[in-house]
Amino acid sequence: MEIKSVSIIGLGLIGGSIAKALKNAMPHFTISAFDIEETLTKAISEGTIDEKLHSYRDALKSDLIFLCLPVDSTIKIFEELVQELKPNQILTDVCSVKSVFQEIWESKQRNGFYIGGHPMTGKEKGGYENSDPLLFENCIYIIGESAKEYPVIDEFVKLIHRLGARAAYLNPKVHDIIVASVSHLPQLVSVSLINSAGLKENNINFFDYAAGGFRDMTRIAASDFSIWEPIIRKNNKNIIQAIDNFINDLEQMKKNIANGSFDKIAEKFESARIKRDEVPKSTKGFIHSLVDLYVFVKDEPGVLAKLTTSLFEKGINIKDIELLKVREGSGGTFRISFENEAAAQTAKQILSSAGFKIA
Repeated sequence: MEIKSVSIIGLGLIGGSIAKALKNAMPHFTISAFDIEETLTKAISEGTIDEKLHSYRDALKSDLIFLCLPVDSTIKIFEELVQELKPNQILTDVCSVKSVFQEIWESKQRNGFYIGGHPMTGKEKGGYENSDPLLFENCIYIIGESAKEYPVIDEFVKLIHRLGARAAYLNPKVHDIIVASVSHLPQLVSVSLINSAGLKENNINFFDYAAGGFRDMTRIAASDFSIWEPIIRKNNKNIIQAIDNFINDLEQMKKNIANGSFDKIAEKFESARIKRDEVPKSTKGFIHSLVDLYVFVKDEPGVLAKLTTSLFEKGINIKDIELLKVREGSGGTFRISFENEAAAQTAKQILSSAGFKIA
């Protein structure tokens, strides 16, 4: 089966980004969407979608249906559409909980195929206005393990690759345990951290003295609770276990500090350093490690264009780029990631020849 038409129910951050990425990668695709009229009109005018859907049920005419709504809304529509799928039709979602969907799927009489999906990427702010065709570039896109056996899986994975993502398979229950620790817990810790540190002493605001590390650790605290509420509710047991694990570790740290057990604290730091190196370098979570260069760029007009053009002209592809440090009037350090060591070494030679300083 070849996927030729896609319907997206919900053109928010994820749905809008899927539409934009697919339209860029495969302009011949027919992309339709269901959302509020204002969003659909904007998406049509920008060429992101080809057709407005007047009802989410109209999505049943497409080869592939993406459900990109908050968890509760997705479940409601999922339960209805599951029983109306045609043979070879694919229904997928992008929610950060997976077991609930697999359980519904297995309890229904159905045709077609359900492929659970969860792209491990996002932004602090949602909505179509913040959608980005590069949102999925090099992110891990988790797919339900049972879908491996589907005859349509190769076509689906090919489409995921066209988004720029890298596919990985997980059992839904294992997925929910993992994301409770690496996604849901960090969100709650970020909220607690900024609330516990939001103190004032003698009219001095603690936040006035917060450095980059604090800002980085609390960035996701600005997330919309209406999105998180059903996620927390549906994955509550795994999240509670993750919180318990975190509290236990903090209690150990507290006890060691109180007892002056700096040797044990040092062991914690060393353990954390080793484990931290196991985390993929990109914040989007690369399955295969990329190779990074750290490049100092002067604060002058056109310098970034010079850097990227130098690499483009030699056929070197930048997989990821991030500004790490900047000083106005002086310059900044960029982390630039490449597919492999050979590409990184070639890039290093090119940029050095062009006058850039490589850290």
